Amino acid sequence: MTPATALAHGFTSTAMLVMAIGAQNAFVLRQGLRREHVLPVVLVCALSDAVLLQVGVWGMGGVLLARPEWAQAMRWAGALFLLAYAARTAARALRPGQLVVAAGGPGTSLRATLATVGALTWLNPHVYLDTVVLLGTMATPYPPWGRALFAAGGSVASALWFLGLGLGARWLAPLFAAPAAWRVLDAVTAVTMLVLAGAMALS
Repeated sequence: MTPATALAHGFTSTAMLVMAIGAQNAFVLRQGLRREHVLPVVLVCALSDAVLLQVGVWGMGGVLLARPEWAQAMRWAGALFLLAYAARTAARALRPGQLVVAAGGPGTSLRATLATVGALTWLNPHVYLDTVVLLGTMATPYPPWGRALFAAGGSVASALWFLGLGLGARWLAPLFAAPAAWRVLDAVTAVTMLVLAGAMALS
Protein backbone atom coordinates (compact mmCIF):
# COMPACT_ATOMS: atom_id res chain seq x y z
CA MET A 1 0.00 0.00 0.00
CA THR A 2 1.71 3.18 -1.21
CA PRO A 3 0.77 6.88 -1.10
CA ALA A 4 0.25 6.82 -4.87
CA THR A 5 -2.17 3.91 -4.52
CA ALA A 6 -4.33 5.71 -1.95
CA LEU A 7 -4.31 8.92 -3.99
CA ALA A 8 -5.24 7.14 -7.23
CA HIS A 9 -7.90 5.05 -5.51
CA GLY A 10 -9.60 8.16 -4.13
CA PHE A 11 -9.35 9.95 -7.47
CA THR A 12 -10.78 7.16 -9.63
CA SER A 13 -13.51 6.12 -7.19
CA THR A 14 -14.77 9.68 -6.78
CA ALA A 15 -14.55 10.37 -10.52
CA MET A 16 -16.81 7.41 -11.32
CA LEU A 17 -19.43 8.62 -8.84
CA VAL A 18 -19.36 12.35 -9.55
CA MET A 19 -19.70 11.92 -13.31
CA ALA A 20 -23.09 10.23 -13.01
CA ILE A 21 -26.01 12.22 -14.45
CA GLY A 22 -27.84 14.01 -11.68
CA ALA A 23 -29.46 17.23 -10.54
CA GLN A 24 -26.21 18.86 -9.49
CA ASN A 25 -24.43 18.15 -12.79
CA ALA A 26 -27.42 19.36 -14.80
CA PHE A 27 -27.43 22.64 -12.86
CA VAL A 28 -23.68 23.19 -13.30
CA LEU A 29 -24.03 22.52 -17.04
CA ARG A 30 -26.85 25.03 -17.35
CA GLN A 31 -24.91 27.70 -15.48
CA GLY A 32 -21.92 27.03 -17.71
CA LEU A 33 -24.01 27.42 -20.85
CA ARG A 34 -25.46 30.67 -19.53
CA ARG A 35 -22.00 31.79 -18.34
CA GLU A 36 -23.65 32.91 -15.14
CA HIS A 37 -21.94 32.64 -11.73
CA VAL A 38 -19.97 29.63 -13.02
CA LEU A 39 -16.95 29.80 -10.72
CA PRO A 40 -18.98 30.32 -7.49
CA VAL A 41 -21.18 27.35 -8.43
CA VAL A 42 -18.14 25.18 -9.19
CA LEU A 43 -16.55 26.26 -5.92
CA VAL A 44 -19.64 25.32 -3.87
CA CYS A 45 -19.84 21.89 -5.54
CA ALA A 46 -16.13 21.15 -5.16
CA LEU A 47 -15.91 22.33 -1.54
CA SER A 48 -19.07 20.43 -0.61
CA ASP A 49 -17.61 17.21 -1.99
CA ALA A 50 -14.32 17.86 -0.20
CA VAL A 51 -16.11 18.35 3.13
CA LEU A 52 -18.28 15.26 2.65
CA LEU A 53 -15.23 13.19 1.71
CA GLN A 54 -13.47 14.25 4.90
CA VAL A 55 -16.55 13.32 6.91
CA GLY A 56 -16.70 9.93 5.23
CA VAL A 57 -13.06 8.87 5.40
CA TRP A 58 -12.80 9.67 9.09
CA GLY A 59 -15.62 7.31 10.00
CA MET A 60 -18.78 9.41 10.11
CA GLY A 61 -20.54 7.22 7.55
CA GLY A 62 -21.39 4.80 10.33
CA VAL A 63 -23.22 7.56 12.19
CA LEU A 64 -25.60 8.07 9.27
CA LEU A 65 -26.21 4.35 9.01
CA ALA A 66 -27.01 4.23 12.74
CA ARG A 67 -29.57 7.06 12.48
CA PRO A 68 -32.03 6.01 9.74
CA GLU A 69 -34.47 8.77 10.72
CA TRP A 70 -31.95 11.36 9.52
CA ALA A 71 -31.69 9.65 6.15
CA GLN A 72 -35.50 9.49 5.98
CA ALA A 73 -35.88 13.22 6.60
CA MET A 74 -33.22 14.09 4.03
CA ARG A 75 -34.84 11.74 1.51
CA TRP A 76 -38.24 13.47 1.68
CA ALA A 77 -36.76 16.95 1.77
CA GLY A 78 -34.67 16.16 -1.30
CA ALA A 79 -37.62 14.63 -3.16
CA LEU A 80 -39.84 17.67 -2.50
CA PHE A 81 -37.11 20.08 -3.58
CA LEU A 82 -36.48 18.17 -6.80
CA LEU A 83 -40.21 18.15 -7.58
CA ALA A 84 -40.35 21.93 -7.17
CA TYR A 85 -37.22 22.38 -9.27
CA ALA A 86 -38.61 20.08 -11.98
CA ALA A 87 -41.84 22.12 -12.12
CA ARG A 88 -39.92 25.37 -12.47
CA THR A 89 -37.68 23.92 -15.17
CA ALA A 90 -40.64 22.50 -17.09
CA ALA A 91 -42.37 25.88 -16.97
CA ARG A 92 -39.23 27.54 -18.31
CA ALA A 93 -39.09 25.03 -21.18
CA LEU A 94 -42.63 26.03 -22.15
CA ARG A 95 -41.63 29.68 -22.45
CA PRO A 96 -38.96 29.75 -25.17
CA GLY A 97 -38.81 33.54 -25.10
CA GLN A 98 -37.25 33.35 -21.63
CA LEU A 99 -34.72 30.65 -22.36
CA VAL A 100 -31.81 32.46 -23.97
CA VAL A 101 -29.83 34.65 -21.58
CA ALA A 102 -26.75 36.30 -23.00
CA ALA A 103 -23.55 36.33 -21.01
CA GLY A 104 -23.54 39.37 -18.78
CA GLY A 105 -27.26 39.92 -19.28
CA PRO A 106 -29.98 39.86 -16.63
CA GLY A 107 -30.36 36.54 -14.93
CA THR A 108 -30.61 34.87 -11.55
CA SER A 109 -28.90 36.61 -8.64
CA LEU A 110 -25.77 35.13 -7.13
CA ARG A 111 -27.54 34.56 -3.81
CA ALA A 112 -30.41 32.65 -5.44
CA THR A 113 -28.00 30.65 -7.58
CA LEU A 114 -25.88 29.61 -4.61
CA ALA A 115 -28.99 28.73 -2.62
CA THR A 116 -30.14 26.47 -5.45
CA VAL A 117 -26.85 24.66 -5.95
CA GLY A 118 -26.49 24.32 -2.18
CA ALA A 119 -29.91 22.70 -1.92
CA LEU A 120 -29.24 20.43 -4.90
CA THR A 121 -26.06 19.29 -3.16
CA TRP A 122 -26.96 19.06 0.53
CA LEU A 123 -30.60 17.99 0.24
CA ASN A 124 -29.70 15.01 -1.93
CA PRO A 125 -29.48 11.91 0.29
CA HIS A 126 -27.61 10.03 -2.42
CA VAL A 127 -24.63 12.35 -1.99
CA TYR A 128 -24.35 11.13 1.60
CA LEU A 129 -24.66 7.49 0.60
CA ASP A 130 -22.11 7.86 -2.20
CA THR A 131 -19.60 10.28 -0.71
CA VAL A 132 -19.86 9.70 3.02
CA VAL A 133 -20.84 6.04 3.30
CA LEU A 134 -19.50 4.40 0.12
CA LEU A 135 -16.25 6.34 -0.29
CA GLY A 136 -15.77 6.39 3.46
CA THR A 137 -16.02 2.60 3.50
CA MET A 138 -13.50 2.32 0.66
CA ALA A 139 -11.02 4.38 2.66
CA THR A 140 -11.44 2.32 5.84
CA PRO A 141 -8.61 -0.19 5.16
CA TYR A 142 -6.06 2.62 4.84
CA PRO A 143 -4.03 3.99 7.75
CA PRO A 144 -4.61 7.66 8.67
CA TRP A 145 -2.12 8.99 6.12
CA GLY A 146 -3.76 6.82 3.45
CA ARG A 147 -7.22 8.12 4.29
CA ALA A 148 -5.98 11.69 4.00
CA LEU A 149 -4.52 10.94 0.56
CA PHE A 150 -7.68 9.09 -0.49
CA ALA A 151 -9.75 12.17 0.41
CA ALA A 152 -7.26 14.45 -1.35
CA GLY A 153 -7.45 12.39 -4.54
CA GLY A 154 -11.24 12.40 -4.41
CA SER A 155 -11.36 16.15 -3.84
CA VAL A 156 -9.12 16.76 -6.85
CA ALA A 157 -11.28 14.53 -9.05
CA SER A 158 -14.44 16.35 -7.97
CA ALA A 159 -12.92 19.81 -8.48
CA LEU A 160 -11.61 18.94 -11.95
CA TRP A 161 -14.96 17.48 -13.02
CA PHE A 162 -17.05 20.47 -11.95
CA LEU A 163 -14.51 22.93 -13.33
CA GLY A 164 -14.48 21.11 -16.67
CA LEU A 165 -18.28 20.85 -16.75
CA GLY A 166 -18.84 24.50 -15.90
CA LEU A 167 -16.13 26.07 -18.05
CA GLY A 168 -16.26 23.49 -20.84
CA ALA A 169 -19.96 24.15 -21.40
CA ARG A 170 -19.07 27.31 -23.32
CA TRP A 171 -17.93 25.11 -26.22
CA LEU A 172 -21.56 24.04 -26.56
CA ALA A 173 -22.77 27.65 -26.64
CA PRO A 174 -23.23 27.79 -30.45
CA LEU A 175 -25.53 24.78 -30.22
CA PHE A 176 -27.64 26.59 -27.62
CA ALA A 177 -27.94 29.83 -29.56
CA ALA A 178 -31.54 28.88 -30.46
CA PRO A 179 -34.42 28.75 -27.94
CA ALA A 180 -35.33 25.25 -29.18
CA ALA A 181 -32.04 23.85 -27.81
CA TRP A 182 -32.74 25.37 -24.40
CA ARG A 183 -36.24 23.93 -24.52
CA VAL A 184 -34.80 20.45 -25.03
CA LEU A 185 -32.21 20.89 -22.27
CA ASP A 186 -34.78 22.13 -19.77
CA ALA A 187 -37.25 19.39 -20.74
CA VAL A 188 -34.58 16.70 -20.23
CA THR A 189 -33.55 18.32 -16.95
CA ALA A 190 -37.16 18.40 -15.72
CA VAL A 191 -37.65 14.71 -16.57
CA THR A 192 -34.36 13.86 -14.83
CA MET A 193 -35.45 15.72 -11.69
CA LEU A 194 -38.83 13.93 -11.69
CA VAL A 195 -37.16 10.53 -12.03
CA LEU A 196 -34.70 11.33 -9.23
CA ALA A 197 -37.51 12.61 -7.00
CA GLY A 198 -39.50 9.47 -7.62
CA ALA A 199 -36.50 7.28 -6.89
CA MET A 200 -35.93 9.12 -3.61
CA ALA A 201 -39.56 8.84 -2.56
CA LEU A 202 -39.73 5.11 -3.34
CA SER A 203 -36.31 4.11 -2.00
